[in-house]
Amino acid sequence: MKKITTKKKVNGITKNMTFAEILEKHPEAGNVLFESGLHCIGCGGAMYETIEQGCMMHGMGKKEIDDLIKKLNGGKGK
Repeated sequence: MKKITTKKKVNGITKNMTFAEILEKHPEAGNVLFESGLHCIGCGGAMYETIEQGCMMHGMGKKEIDDLIKKLNGGKGK
């Protein structure tokens, strides 16, 4: 009998991760965040604020946030 499994991206970046968590696990993401206008990486709130919250504070909408997450995960995004 063939075993069916689903693969999940375990180490991927999600919009629910804090900036600090992202930078700890994926330091190279700092460049993408900075280029996207998110200079939050040096802010004290980076320890507690999720990337989604930071994006919303900078006026980004759902599509822009989704595109950024894709880009951070190696996709094309915007």
